[in-house]
Amino acid sequence: MATGVEPRHAATRVERRAEAGAKKSKRSEVSFFNSLAHIALAVWAIVVIAPLVWTVLASFKSNTEIFIGSPFALPKSFGFDAFGRAWSKAHVGRYFLNSVWVVACSTAGTMLLGSMAAYVLARFKFVGNRIIYFMFVTGLAFPVFLALVPLYLVMYNLGLLNTFTGLILVYIAYSLPFTVFFLTAFFKTLPNSVAEAATIDGASHTRTFFSVMVPMAKPGLVSITIFNIIGQWNQYILPVTLMQGAGGDSKYVLTQGIARISTAAGYEADWAALFAALTLSILPMIVVYAFFQRHIQRGLTAGAVK
Repeated sequence: MATGVEPRHAATRVERRAEAGAKKSKRSEVSFFNSLAHIALAVWAIVVIAPLVWTVLASFKSNTEIFIGSPFALPKSFGFDAFGRAWSKAHVGRYFLNSVWVVACSTAGTMLLGSMAAYVLARFKFVGNRIIYFMFVTGLAFPVFLALVPLYLVMYNLGLLNTFTGLILVYIAYSLPFTVFFLTAFFKTLPNSVAEAATIDGASHTRTFFSVMVPMAKPGLVSITIFNIIGQWNQYILPVTLMQGAGGDSKYVLTQGIARISTAAGYEADWAALFAALTLSILPMIVVYAFFQRHIQRGLTAGAVK
C-alpha cells in the first residue's frame, strides 16, 4: 500500500512545483512588461513636459537668455513684462476673448445636438438608424483638409466668411462625428428601466431626455465636453481658412493670433512676448484638464462594465 501512495504524493508535489514555477514565471513576465510600460510612459512624459517647461521659462527671459543661455536655466528675474506686451501690444487679449466666445458657443451647440442625436440613435429603432450612425462614424475618417475648398465656397455663398457665426457652425459640424460616436455607445450602457418608468409616469420624450437621461449620462457628457473644448481651442486650419476676410485681425482666434505674433517676433525680436502668448494659450487647457481629470476618467470607464 505504501509503495502505491508514495508515487502519487511525489507526482502531486511535482505538479505543485510546476504550477508554482508557472505562476512565478507569469508574474515575472507581467512585472517585465509593467516595467517597460512605466519606462515608456516616463519617456513620453518627458517629451511632452519638457517643451512646456521651456516655453514657460522662456516667457520670463530676455532674448539674450533665450538664445545664449541654457534652455532650462531659470531666468534672472521673474517679471511679467512680456505677458503685458503680449496681452496688449500683440493683442493676445482680443484673440483670447474671441477664442473663448467661439469655443463656448460651438461646444454648447455640439453637446446639445450631439447628445440628442446620440440618444435617438442609441434608444430608438427606425428605418435608416444604422445608416445615419455610420454616416457620423464615417466623418471621423474624413480628413478635414479635403473639405476646405468646398467648405470655403459654401461659407462664401452663405455670406458667413469672416464671421464668428460661420466659424461656430463649422466647429459644430467638425465635432459632431466623434461626439455622436462616443455618446451613442454611452447611452446604450444606461438602464432602460429608468426611461420606461418615466414614460409610464407620463413624461414626454423631451422631458425624459433632459430630466432623466442627461443627468444619468453626466460622466460621459463631461468627458466629451472637455475633449471638444480642447480640440476646438487648438484648431488652426479651419480659422485660417474661414477668417481671412475684411476687418483685419480683429476676428482672429488665439491660434491665428499666435501665428501672427510668431511672424512679427522675427522682425521685432520680441521672442519673450511670443513665448508669453504661447503660455497664455496653453495654461487654460492645462487648468481645464487638471480640474476635470477625474470626471474624464470616470466618463471613459463608466461603460466598461455594464
